[in-house]
Amino acid sequence: METNQYLDLFIDESSEHLQSINDRLLELEKSPEDTSIVGEIFRSAHTLKGMAATMGYEDLADLTHKMENVLDGVRNDKIQIDAEMLDIVFESVDHLEAMVLEISQGGTGERDIRRVVELLQAIELGDALDQRKKEQSLPADTTPFQENSVDEFTRTVLKQSKEQGLSNYHIIVSLREDCMLKAARVYMVFDVLEQMGEVILSTPPVEDLENEDFETDFQVLFVTEESREDIDAKIMKVSEVHSVHITEYKISETENKAQVPSAQIEKDDSSNENNGASSNSKQALNKTIRVNIDRLDVLMNLFEELVIDRGRLEQISNELQHSELQETVERMSRVSGDLQNIILNMRMVPIEQVFNRFPRMVRQLSRDLNKDIDLRIIGEETELDRTVIDEIGDPLVHLLRNAIDHGIESPNERKKNGKSGTGSIELKAYHSGNYVFIDITDDGGGINREKVLKKALDNQVVTSEQAEKLSEQEVYELIMASGFSTADTISDVSGRGVGLDVVKNTIESLGGTITINSQLGEGSNFSIQLPLTLSIISVMLVEVQKEKYAIPLSSIIETAIVKKEEILRAHNKEVIDFRGSVVPLVFLKDVLEVPIELEEDEYYSLVIVRKGNKMAGLVVDSFIGQQEVVLKSLGDYLSGVFAISGATILGDGQVALILDANALIK
Repeated sequence: METNQYLDLFIDESSEHLQSINDRLLELEKSPEDTSIVGEIFRSAHTLKGMAATMGYEDLADLTHKMENVLDGVRNDKIQIDAEMLDIVFESVDHLEAMVLEISQGGTGERDIRRVVELLQAIELGDALDQRKKEQSLPADTTPFQENSVDEFTRTVLKQSKEQGLSNYHIIVSLREDCMLKAARVYMVFDVLEQMGEVILSTPPVEDLENEDFETDFQVLFVTEESREDIDAKIMKVSEVHSVHITEYKISETENKAQVPSAQIEKDDSSNENNGASSNSKQALNKTIRVNIDRLDVLMNLFEELVIDRGRLEQISNELQHSELQETVERMSRVSGDLQNIILNMRMVPIEQVFNRFPRMVRQLSRDLNKDIDLRIIGEETELDRTVIDEIGDPLVHLLRNAIDHGIESPNERKKNGKSGTGSIELKAYHSGNYVFIDITDDGGGINREKVLKKALDNQVVTSEQAEKLSEQEVYELIMASGFSTADTISDVSGRGVGLDVVKNTIESLGGTITINSQLGEGSNFSIQLPLTLSIISVMLVEVQKEKYAIPLSSIIETAIVKKEEILRAHNKEVIDFRGSVVPLVFLKDVLEVPIELEEDEYYSLVIVRKGNKMAGLVVDSFIGQQEVVLKSLGDYLSGVFAISGATILGDGQVALILDANALIK
């Protein structure tokens, strides 16, 4: 069967099932008595195993099958949930995720999984040993559980031996854990048995016993005229045999029906569940399709061209003042606006896709560092453009690792400072205007201002004169300088500051900003501000001399016109009194070095912009109006231009540069 056409679907669904398994395992760790969680994990693993086997990824299917066996043991109350068992299952999931990742990159999904398979089998063996302990306490005439089915021929032999007055025994032999030559000991046991009777069936099969492909136990069905005591005594004479358990084997009339149903029942149960789910969600499934992100990119590019042409049509319509043309253009603008919202919403995905991997990461790091961490996630349903989602994961991972490693103190240190031994980290996402904010807040030790300043002076990041004038906020931002670190020792987890320059650069490349607030002894807050989308934005078009510029509406508070005599001076800067706040003025003609061709009048046209709690008044010559424009990158060659975040093509074909208000406020 040709499976390449299903590869993308397999990768997507496998990733979803693995994420679901990770989430449910974390829930199971908190509520080990909730068997419904185990059922959900088992179903996801069962589906993943089936898909992997169908696609021909044997290692993936085999490891999932072994994990499924352990989950089945938990589900049937045969295996107890503890931290060690969950660690092994989590490690198995790590291997499965690595296999799926390799497959998505064009690999075969093959991986050395022998160690984790042995660990999973060891969990199963522990289950088997517990079961055998129960068997030893059973009455002598009770037939112990036998793992292999007994076929019709074997049953016939056992019946005939019984009719001839012989005894049928079920014998379990356990070798010592430190037994070196297991195959030799098995041979010696079989040799003893064959001198007394006939071995009818063995589990594992003889071939596996000869290859030592078993742990310490094996079992046989044995026909003899010897007594149980004699058999026990003779087997125990074989060195390195730990124990022998012998019970009479009773032939059940329904034996041959026993082994087939378990797999069949499982299939039937799952089909019933699937049928139920199918009937409940059939309509929803029929209304959902998977679309490759590349197709959405092509659609967005085409729509961007449509937006440019729409602007051109609006300008022509205004120039001609033709009523029918104006009506048609207005209708086209409304329809294209609705179309724009639909396309943008298609690209929006919940940030939950990024946040989902953090609980598992925090769990592992807290165990590695011997810290108790309580991670709270708020606002995971907040949506972001898919392009931003793909890029924001790594910066968040780094900030979380910093918070755990150097933000949260050790339990003993926290208790000395009167805090709870469990550290708290809050990961919060929320919308505000045309931006999404992501806050990472910890209740750790905070950032030591004096320590940061000393390190900054030692590294010559700032001079002593500059250091005296720095505000708290500006000091904290120093830790995002390249190579800057306040860590006393560099750990293999993180060092606060190491790599934060990369975090900052990544966020700023997405059109976002990062701000830091901290209070020594109480904790820190890293706040990331990101645009909802990177392609089409609403701007205010302004004119500086004869050049046109666009200022994003998301940064603008309001526009104003003030007389020159109302301008004040403070700290050698021109400022205005804006509703009780002192707002500095930024003259764009000076910052952008625009050639002066027109005479200035007695009024200043201002665009008041805000970044966090800072404001500035951008001085322009005139306002043109509000417009939706397509944000185009300036390319690598012009990427470093100060205060310019991109460009757009206007309706008349002119190019307008898009100003970065955040850079101007700095």
